[in-house]
Amino acid sequence: MPDRPSLPDPRRENEQVTDLATTDARPPAGAATGSGTSPAPLTRAIRSGLDRLRAYDRRRPLVWDTAVTAFWTVAAVLDYTSGGWRTVARDVTAPESLVLLMSLCFSLPLVLRRRHPMAVLLLMAPVSLVNVWTGAVVQAALLQLIPAFQIALRLPLRRLAAAGLVLCAPVAAGAARIPGMWDQQLVSYLWGFVFVALLGIAVRTRRDYTEALVERTHRLEHERDQQARLAAAAERTRIAREMHDIIGHNLSVITGLADGGAYAAAKSPERATQALDAIGTTSREALSELRRLLGFLRDDHPDADRAPQPTLDDLTPLIERVRRAGLPVHLETHGEPGRPTPLTPGRQLTVYRVVQESLTNTLKHASPPTDAPLSATVTLTYTPTHVDARITDTGTGTGRAPDAQDTPTPTPTPAQGIMGMRERAALYNGTIQAGPLPAHGGWHIHLRLPLEDHPQ
Repeated sequence: MPDRPSLPDPRRENEQVTDLATTDARPPAGAATGSGTSPAPLTRAIRSGLDRLRAYDRRRPLVWDTAVTAFWTVAAVLDYTSGGWRTVARDVTAPESLVLLMSLCFSLPLVLRRRHPMAVLLLMAPVSLVNVWTGAVVQAALLQLIPAFQIALRLPLRRLAAAGLVLCAPVAAGAARIPGMWDQQLVSYLWGFVFVALLGIAVRTRRDYTEALVERTHRLEHERDQQARLAAAAERTRIAREMHDIIGHNLSVITGLADGGAYAAAKSPERATQALDAIGTTSREALSELRRLLGFLRDDHPDADRAPQPTLDDLTPLIERVRRAGLPVHLETHGEPGRPTPLTPGRQLTVYRVVQESLTNTLKHASPPTDAPLSATVTLTYTPTHVDARITDTGTGTGRAPDAQDTPTPTPTPAQGIMGMRERAALYNGTIQAGPLPAHGGWHIHLRLPLEDHPQ
């Protein structure tokens, strides 16, 4: 089975830009950082800290939102208590209680900035109008850019126009009352809104791209595992087919020889001795094939015997073994194999296994007819486009599953041997027909296998 390919970890792309208040572009769960080359210790420490911070934010978002809101609230209150707001105010006589109230109204709603950013921006709009109208111009008004960033990051992009209007309209209305406020306030608000909108779109694009990469990686991992399972299932099927052909055939031959030897032991001891010799030879051949197959499959035997698979040249020894088992087999050949198109080793093995399985089924399941001994005929026909193998016998019996196309008689499941033959033939676009002979009784298996240069 091939090694599992290593896939890149696109989750490392999740180095996202933080918003004006906190890290809002959260990477997918389980995201890892790093790169192909080992980063510097300081870089690793920063990445590790950011990962832990994002993980905590995913687990407890309310705690993080509260902490961020508290930070900006403290900053707004400090700006009020230190009198810093007077350095930019157009009217320093504005009531201090009103300045404190506006500072809190700009900072406290930030706790909902990620869940309801548009509502937060709408809540701040009247406060923004009062801020500019009174000339206090508290710096906490810039906190409106944080929910604007969240709108660009999380909501449909068409909501950005409405967010820009809600952000800038109160400033424009207030600037109409106080001369010189247009350049100082409205333009700065417009540029700030454009900046956070582009920043939110950039972070959003990076986040979506990262999530798409993570999803694609998961899909590729799933497909890789599925392909590995399919490959393992196909390999198990192939091994089961080979084991069935090797063990099933040789055991059937041994059974036939044993029955014949037992019958001949009383009348012809020399025939019984010949049967025992044939049983020993067949057993050794089966054991050798089985050891070779198992040795090839074991990883700790790299030097296992890799003898070639049977070919058409091995049909004659196969038929001889079946004859020794007591089944007369006649072999007929029409045409010349390998001309004009050579028969590939895989196709030769398919023909060999189909003939082997067919004769094995005859030995195992067929009963001799009442008026003649049981016999079988193997007919091989070679044409420029196909090779046909037809195996017929004169036996009777109900143990063999008929082909559904040949007879309407239903069967619970096809015989495993016929299923294996069909699987082998299908590998080369071949077909298998199996069923009883209608005229004189008996059974037939017909393999039609196209040559490599002439597929069906």
